[in-house]
Amino acid sequence: MDITVIGEGSVLAAPDILRLHAGVEVRRASAAEAFSAARAAATRLAEALERAGVTARDVTTVELSLGPEYEAYPKVSAYRAAQGVEAVVRDVSRADHVIDTVAGVGEEVRLNGVAFELSDPARALAEARERAFRDAAAKAVQYAALAGRPLGRVVSVSELRQAPPQPMRAAALAAEAGASISPGTRQVTVYVEVGYVFA
Repeated sequence: MDITVIGEGSVLAAPDILRLHAGVEVRRASAAEAFSAARAAATRLAEALERAGVTARDVTTVELSLGPEYEAYPKVSAYRAAQGVEAVVRDVSRADHVIDTVAGVGEEVRLNGVAFELSDPARALAEARERAFRDAAAKAVQYAALAGRPLGRVVSVSELRQAPPQPMRAAALAAEAGASISPGTRQVTVYVEVGYVFA
């Protein structure tokens, strides 16, 4: 006779990486003018990120678009060009400074959101696994006592599949002067299924 229990373990961890989604957007009378202006604004954005301490390897282009806008189809009112980037800020204490620097590039800049994450999720997962296993062991001991049987050895262990922890996202960024970006905390949870035999 055996028994199978499910243990749950959770830990809170403070994110230490910020992913900033930003870009530039312009409208001009011609496609060529719009694209040229967007590229120039994107260059200023890249320079601002570099001044704020974000290295080139931590900046990835995630959007590049160019197209007409219609006043009343098929009459074109303007051409819109946009270029977006994801910038990785590896020191969250500098988040406000980086965002303020980006916002100061000009009216073409768009701030599209932020995401926080852990640089070393393995450490939090390892602690959560330990807590989950201890939780399973405590449950097994209780069930064995309720059944009036001595608990034997572990015969199986499996971690239950679930989606990995997702970063917390902010839908929009406050525009007021002095607004603060806070990483908060993330809960990392592990579930483990442990099988025992009764001695």
